[in-house]
Amino acid sequence: MSSVDSSTDGGRWLDAHYDPVAGLYTFSSCVDLADLSGDGESRLVVGDLGSGSSGMKLKVYRGTALMSESTLLDLPAGLVAFFMDLHEPRIPAVAVASGPCIYVYKNLRPYFKFTLPSLEVNTLEQDVWQQVREGQIDPLTLKEMLEGIRKKADVPLSVRSLRFLSLEPDDMDEFVQLHKQQPIRRQTVITCIGTLKKSTADEDGVSCLVIGTESSDVFILDPEAFIILSKMRLPAAPTMMDVTGQFDVEFRITVACRNGNIYILRRESDKPKYCIELSSHPVGLVRVGKNVTVGCTDESLQGFTQKGKRLWKTVLAAPITTMAAMDLPTRGFQAVLVGLANCEVQLYRDKNLLSTIKTPDVVTSICFGRYGREDGTLIMTTKGGGLMVKILKRTATFDDRDSAPGPPLAQSVRLNVPKKTKLYVDQTLRERENGLAMHRAFQMDLSRLRLAAAKAYVKALESSLTPMSSSLTEPLKMNAVVQGLGPSFKLTLNVQNTAACRPVMNLAISFLYDESLYRMRNSYLRIPLLVPGLIYPFETFVECTSDKGISDIIKVFILHEGKSCPLLTAHINMPVSEGLMLN
Repeated sequence: MSSVDSSTDGGRWLDAHYDPVAGLYTFSSCVDLADLSGDGESRLVVGDLGSGSSGMKLKVYRGTALMSESTLLDLPAGLVAFFMDLHEPRIPAVAVASGPCIYVYKNLRPYFKFTLPSLEVNTLEQDVWQQVREGQIDPLTLKEMLEGIRKKADVPLSVRSLRFLSLEPDDMDEFVQLHKQQPIRRQTVITCIGTLKKSTADEDGVSCLVIGTESSDVFILDPEAFIILSKMRLPAAPTMMDVTGQFDVEFRITVACRNGNIYILRRESDKPKYCIELSSHPVGLVRVGKNVTVGCTDESLQGFTQKGKRLWKTVLAAPITTMAAMDLPTRGFQAVLVGLANCEVQLYRDKNLLSTIKTPDVVTSICFGRYGREDGTLIMTTKGGGLMVKILKRTATFDDRDSAPGPPLAQSVRLNVPKKTKLYVDQTLRERENGLAMHRAFQMDLSRLRLAAAKAYVKALESSLTPMSSSLTEPLKMNAVVQGLGPSFKLTLNVQNTAACRPVMNLAISFLYDESLYRMRNSYLRIPLLVPGLIYPFETFVECTSDKGISDIIKVFILHEGKSCPLLTAHINMPVSEGLMLN
């Protein structure tokens, strides 16, 4: 262990560990934190690049010790931990993108290998290699024909042909004899990888894999069958991506491409919805809330909205080496960690510099999250292969003031104040003459509004129309999910006891509905003892018996046995039965 100078970070970080000879060579895209054993302690999962040509490994750290390592066949392009099923215990799998394949590890053991589909092969190239196979042309003629095809054809040449064109004339004959009997294939490789929640935004919800390829495609993979659910096309090869939302509801994929632009993909289209044109190439992409923070090669950090409007720009002291998000949900704090080439890691919220951490070497990867049982852990690897672990103090606070000296820039911008119109002057005179009466009318309307809101709130509490119980002895929370196209629907009620330590028992669920429209298998369900904190799903099936293409409300009541007043009430707006409409 050696100490690291943290004098400029305001004493907010604790130096937990520093190993300058850990031998970790990786990037932020190949680092993740996950609870791989289901014991509540997160592990550090690293895709180690090794020497670049050998020694690539998947390493797992527990605390400061190396827990396990597995050999990788190719350089890792990205690594993510994700939940691929609903099995208990809830242990995530690890997906490593390497070359054209994704290697999925479960319980730290190889589980599945997914290979990208092959690309279309140029027909002229196939014909030329067929002539070589039949002995009709020699290697020099083959080179001339392949060069002509490369200049004119729309479909690029395969790796075999490109490698052949780069050879010296003396080596061509041996290369042709070795490969001419093999079929030609064009295989793309993965450039970046991310995860997208399937249907729920829960932290342990099932996630799909999102991969970007060198052929400018973005694929979304099913987490169980590993089939391609969606394919989207980009104008250039993606290098970084950020994914948010749910696949079954709505999602947004922000992709930085090799042409220097950022594209935003959405669920309803297979092409980019918005485009952000940058003045220089992006080297980092992080989403903070609804905005996107981009680091560029011109030593600048820029903020954009979801639609591509630039909000701010700040110039940094050195080139950016890596970027990562810092998210502390317990404090509601979100910021961006930026690693610089001058051996600093700076923390930004929007354009405001909150903290600076001095490091003994240039940082190549940053990961922030829960490590072990500590939520605010910052893990960094350095250019020389070192590993650093810092822990955010629980008493640490960050001042959000603008670090630029003097008044803010917006103060120097002159406002475009319009000229006073006759209507404006008349309104001003009217307000001066009738100011007292106008104020009284406003106060009267405000009081009526408050009274109406209070009455509606009391009525909701008395009739138990809120999604959370107002009873102190039986605090409950319920939400409903309707699945299916019809005429049969699956209705799932998730009930949770929100008490600190008191269980709830002797409850039942009752349904009230129009019997001329719907028929239910179980309209009355008994609820077992509810342990605090756990979510209990209750499922039933609803069948629409009407063919008129109409829908109605189903009322759900949670009752205490022996009492007629419900603890909770929910109104479920049933969808129109599309199954009957199709028939």
